[in-house]
Amino acid sequence: MPAPSARRLSPFSSLRGRLRVPGDKSIGHRVLLLALLARGRSRVRGLAFGDDVGRTRAAALALGLRCEGNSGELVLEGPGWEGLARSPTASPLQLDCGNSGTTARLLLGLLAGRPGAACLSGDASLSRRPMGRVLRPLQRLGAVFAGGETLPLRVDGRPLVGSALRTEVPSAQVKSALLLAGLQAEGTTTVHEARRSRDHTERLLRAMGAPLVAEADGLGWRVVGGCPRLDPFDLTVPGDPSSAAYAVALACLLPESELVVEGLSLNPTRLGFYRLLRRMGGAVEWTLEAEEPEPVGTLRARSSSLEAVSVDGEEVVSAIDELPLLAVVAGAARGTTVIRGAAELRHKESDRIAAASRLLAAAGVEHEVHPDGLSVQGGREFLAAEYDASGDHRIAMCATVAAALAPRPSALRGAEWVRVSYPRFFADLAALSSKGTHEEGAAS
Repeated sequence: MPAPSARRLSPFSSLRGRLRVPGDKSIGHRVLLLALLARGRSRVRGLAFGDDVGRTRAAALALGLRCEGNSGELVLEGPGWEGLARSPTASPLQLDCGNSGTTARLLLGLLAGRPGAACLSGDASLSRRPMGRVLRPLQRLGAVFAGGETLPLRVDGRPLVGSALRTEVPSAQVKSALLLAGLQAEGTTTVHEARRSRDHTERLLRAMGAPLVAEADGLGWRVVGGCPRLDPFDLTVPGDPSSAAYAVALACLLPESELVVEGLSLNPTRLGFYRLLRRMGGAVEWTLEAEEPEPVGTLRARSSSLEAVSVDGEEVVSAIDELPLLAVVAGAARGTTVIRGAAELRHKESDRIAAASRLLAAAGVEHEVHPDGLSVQGGREFLAAEYDASGDHRIAMCATVAAALAPRPSALRGAEWVRVSYPRFFADLAALSSKGTHEEGAAS
């Protein structure tokens, strides 16, 4: 990623129009890796082309995936379990995960049971993020790693044996890595989590015919190993709810605003932020148009009068990526919003609790920092400010929302980080703004 540059961000008076956001990033990672494991040709439309998914695509190609087509439709042909590229112990396959924690963690599970060796590396940010939460349960299956509990890490593929596993934190990345390893293990593997996380991997695996059964409590999965044959798939990746959240928030916060988001993922595990907006009084509603393998439909949002909420527990898990945005929204709502139980935010691309605090302070929003969250005092006018993205795409987009609410233009350093997940973010917002602002800078 290039060195941060300043971008001028102008206020918005309102937000109106129709929007299609890039394909869901979480689904995109999984589509590429599962197409690699399928035998035959899969067809995919709407795949995101941000930097994160690009890292998974490069890794899948290095492991033997064949890819044809363009941004409209891709034909992905996988070699299956036995056809994955193998590297000898003396010369392990080098896989650069960049800034993508999803790429790294899913690859750890996928490669743990495959013959050969691989070295996973990442940028400075990813190299600080915790991997022990994946490594420890994988080691219970017999996986072998070298290099500590952060990247770079070496994976030496070994035969795995099924076991009963419980995730240390509610994490779809960890759960997915364990399911991918369990599919390779001898016997049966069960994976349980304390709270329900995103279920994209489970939905896709079942659509591909994988021997995957939900446990009665709804918080666990049982998978039969032995590298079962996985069928190819035909899928249109729905729009990413996390990417749409910034425009939806502005549509609720700005007067005379109305937004329609089309082709959006309506997976219940991804709608936590939108449910919180509705609990705050936000005029947000969605209509389901298709259900398999992923729910998809249309979301509508319009100007609202918002009030503070308290957030903890299950709501935190289902809105984890949008909680910094919720903190910004809370600054414009009436009352004090309290976000607790979100210590996981400290282990993202940045320490998102600290980064959100710096953003709120720059905007003049009174708040208190907790070890596991924030309390935000709403009802004050946002100040024009100079923001820093903190090397984090979501903080960059949060700063853009804060700047849109200020009376005068602001500045953002590190605006180019939006390329990680939403390369056309600034252009899309400009098209929706009645004043056509946010047009300056190099990151659009």
